[in-house]
Amino acid sequence: KQAAKQDVYQLFAEKVRDHKDLESRWAVLQETRVEYFRGKDFVSFMKNHPELKEILESDRDLETEDIANNLLQKNLLVRCDRVVKTVRPGKKKLSTWPAHLEIFPERVFSENDAFFAWTFVKRRPLWQTLLSFFWPILTLAICLFPVYPHRCKLLILYSCAGLLLLILSLLLLRAAIFGAAWIVLGKRIWFFPNILAEEATLRELFRFLPKKDEEERPKWTARLFYAIVAVLVILLLRHHAPDEAARARYQKRMSNIIDDVLEWSPSLALSGMMEKQPVVNATEDNNKFSNESKVNSETVTPPDETENPDETDQHQTNNTI
Repeated sequence: KQAAKQDVYQLFAEKVRDHKDLESRWAVLQETRVEYFRGKDFVSFMKNHPELKEILESDRDLETEDIANNLLQKNLLVRCDRVVKTVRPGKKKLSTWPAHLEIFPERVFSENDAFFAWTFVKRRPLWQTLLSFFWPILTLAICLFPVYPHRCKLLILYSCAGLLLLILSLLLLRAAIFGAAWIVLGKRIWFFPNILAEEATLRELFRFLPKKDEEERPKWTARLFYAIVAVLVILLLRHHAPDEAARARYQKRMSNIIDDVLEWSPSLALSGMMEKQPVVNATEDNNKFSNESKVNSETVTPPDETENPDETDQHQTNNTI
């Protein structure tokens, strides 16, 4: 019966964790990423979804606090506390969802500023399992990029360049909006606030609307100073912007590099290697050797010419006598 009750609470915990109405976040707990929720959110969630208690069978009539305490006793949950317990300079209150947690010594459920992290490993959906099998194939396909057809190379090149341009444009746009709103209105407005977060889930990563600004309003002197700095930076960049000739040279250089990558093929690479190596032919070597032997024989000096000139004259005189 105890084992069956343990399975019931395991099933209940999995259902609650997978439910989209329970608000949760990811944080770092002792160098481990965990998914956690707040105690007050769990209480409100159970009030709105009492049908989930039917999974507990004999314990379906228990109160929400008793159910949470049973989850804590069965090590399906662990109570956590925020690491930073003091308000940081420039903020009015503590963070609603802290990014770093630590284990709370007492294993008792509470609604007041209490956080609870799931301790069991969440079951992976089917698409994640299939994706894990496709990763090696994708890696091999990336390594074989140089031997792709020319049209495939162009498609991949323009797709990657367009995606990179989209990301950089989005970052530049959100930074410009933040700077303009901070200088003009004195408010901190970040569109796509979690786009650079390392601990955000995929759903949190593409959240468009920002949270409510909890920090103090900036002073007008600071806003004026950064406005002047921004204007000076814009004027400096405009003054040192490259002219049309420099832009054309840079574009030609980059186009040559890209063309070398796109036009590479194994056949061209092998032909280039063969052209660099000297061609060896047996017939040409024999002809060359015979020609060299003839030239050497013609340039050899006769033995009479190598004698001493005085001895040669004396020999001619004797013959005359």
